[in-house]
Amino acid sequence: MPGGRLTQQERQQIALGLADDLAYAEIARRLDRPTSTVTREVMRNGGPSGYRADVAQRATGRRAQRPRQAEAREPQAPAPLGHGRDAEAVRAYEETFTDVLVQSGLSRMMAGVLVCLFTTDAGSVTAAELVRRLQVSPATISKSIAFLESQGLVRRERDEGRRERYAADDDVWYQSVMASARSTAQLAQVARQGVGVLGSGTPAAHRLENIARFTDFVSESITRAAEQARDILVAKPAGAESGTDTGKDTGTGTGTDTGRDAEN
Repeated sequence: MPGGRLTQQERQQIALGLADDLAYAEIARRLDRPTSTVTREVMRNGGPSGYRADVAQRATGRRAQRPRQAEAREPQAPAPLGHGRDAEAVRAYEETFTDVLVQSGLSRMMAGVLVCLFTTDAGSVTAAELVRRLQVSPATISKSIAFLESQGLVRRERDEGRRERYAADDDVWYQSVMASARSTAQLAQVARQGVGVLGSGTPAAHRLENIARFTDFVSESITRAAEQARDILVAKPAGAESGTDTGKDTGTGTGTDTGRDAEN
């Protein structure tokens, strides 16, 4: 029942959902439970990569057997966030953001790392900070960072204390899209190699040629669109757009008027 404690069977379903990289919201929907219930359950019992149904069940039993005096203690208020932010609203937003990234194809852990990077005011985080925030092992963080870095989503840097930090620049989506375009172009190249191997004119070679032509076109289109978007939305300094428009209008107007005067 939605208002009661989670059962052993429900915890097993949560574990299976995490193994399948399902979003917390989807796991909660299947259990007919609030998303916050699933989120608290997972984060309280090892995090997304460390959650085990049997371990969580035993831990819940131990907590239930604690002295009532301990249960009566005032719950600790969450650590205050800067800029007057509502901690619960921020937490809910991070869950939603993570779910969206999971649905786009990232694992939950990698999505969680990205959300940490995107929502930090500092602009970068250390591995230790990610371990504390996501409640996972350093090895799990290292594996996630390695993949995200290979996709152009994260870069490494050193702070004054020579600690390694991870950051996601404002240019991160451009870098990620370009990495995707390069991967697509590589697929086209390999597919085209197969045409010669399997014999030009054969059904298999024809299929590979179609793959190569399609992925070539997609790769070129993605690259062109990303570069245009970067020029317009990222690289152009503030005020440049209005200056450019003014220049165009002035140039066009002057040239046209001068031409007409000359004709007259």
